Amino acid sequence: MKYKLVIFDFDGTLADSFPYFLQTVNILAEKYDFPPIDTQNVDQLRGMDARQLMKNAKLPAWKIPLIASSFIRLMSRDIDQIRLFDGISDVLKQLSDLGVQLAVVSSNSEANIRRVLGPENASLITYYGCGTSIFGKQHKFKKAITKSGVTSGEVLCVGDEIRDIEAAKEAVMAFGAVCWGYTRADALASYPGIDLFYKPDDIVLAVTGK
Repeated sequence: MKYKLVIFDFDGTLADSFPYFLQTVNILAEKYDFPPIDTQNVDQLRGMDARQLMKNAKLPAWKIPLIASSFIRLMSRDIDQIRLFDGISDVLKQLSDLGVQLAVVSSNSEANIRRVLGPENASLITYYGCGTSIFGKQHKFKKAITKSGVTSGEVLCVGDEIRDIEAAKEAVMAFGAVCWGYTRADALASYPGIDLFYKPDDIVLAVTGK
């Protein structure tokens, strides 16, 4: 087994929440006074990292936690609209059956994540690091390592955003980017030294080293 612990992001990696984000973001734009997203510009925005998105929206850093909290509350209200991507449940079960430990590190809430995963999938996760700041994932990555009793070289982080790549690099962990999430595949591919996953089964192949 190439990796003993896999740390997953949630939104855009396990859960198909981007459509919900698009239908909700302009409600938040009105509330927190930032420019609404034009649907014609979505593809361009999906090529940006978090700092570029903040600059594009003229968002001061102090507003980010407020906006994130509001988004999480709205999602909790509308949680039935969020589904796992096809094949994710199978991947989680396969990895768990192989003896790989699983963790989720996300800025979303543990309650939301557990509800979308469902009881069976949620029980496979050995560590939840939830409610992280937008640029603070590396700290939760390190906590997951400590709890799991593995070394950083035995960990694969899986996410869909450039900030996930940066956090894994800071924590000195391998990274695999899913190409079905918030960030465009070509933007993810511009970062050297990472795996690209085009379908969920690719994650299992990377973990087993096949």
